[in-house]
Amino acid sequence: MTTFWDEQAATFDDEPDHGLRDADVRAAWAKLLLPLMPAGSSEVVDLGCGTGSLSVLLAEAGHHVRGVDLSERMVAAATEKARTAGVAAEFVQGDAADPPYAPTSADVVLARHVLWALPDPAAALKAWVRLMKPGGRLVLVEGHWSTGSGLTAAECEALVRAVRDEVTVTPLTDPALWGREIEDERYLLVSLK
Repeated sequence: MTTFWDEQAATFDDEPDHGLRDADVRAAWAKLLLPLMPAGSSEVVDLGCGTGSLSVLLAEAGHHVRGVDLSERMVAAATEKARTAGVAAEFVQGDAADPPYAPTSADVVLARHVLWALPDPAAALKAWVRLMKPGGRLVLVEGHWSTGSGLTAAECEALVRAVRDEVTVTPLTDPALWGREIEDERYLLVSLK
């Protein structure tokens, strides 16, 4: 799996929602995510951070972001992206299912298009919840792709409800987020407690 993602690193940002290079796509993600962050500077863990686009977006807004990704090349790209943007964000190579962070060290646990790809999503969610400080926020962007892979919103919600009491699911159908029209199921899941 690491080799696959290492090979994807060079072209990963070519997808509009991965690289956030298009100003409109970037603005759409900022409009979606920034209101979900606690006021002031918060501790955010970006699991499966890829090339760090969301990490940098949040760091630019004043949050302290730590990202982990399985791919060494993705981590290198994320580190360079943060350096180029002039923001402090920390990236390490590691397993998003078992993040290398201390319990109760994050105000926000963020993962985009990660949970569906893990061998044991339920176990990963338990590990992720342990990372959160009391009152921490779980922010997931997931989908059920036209290829048949992924998690439906109902499946994801059931997994999260096994470890958290409150779950809100919002469909993400706005083409501005993706740089194009979409036909598959994409959604935001937020759990505040």
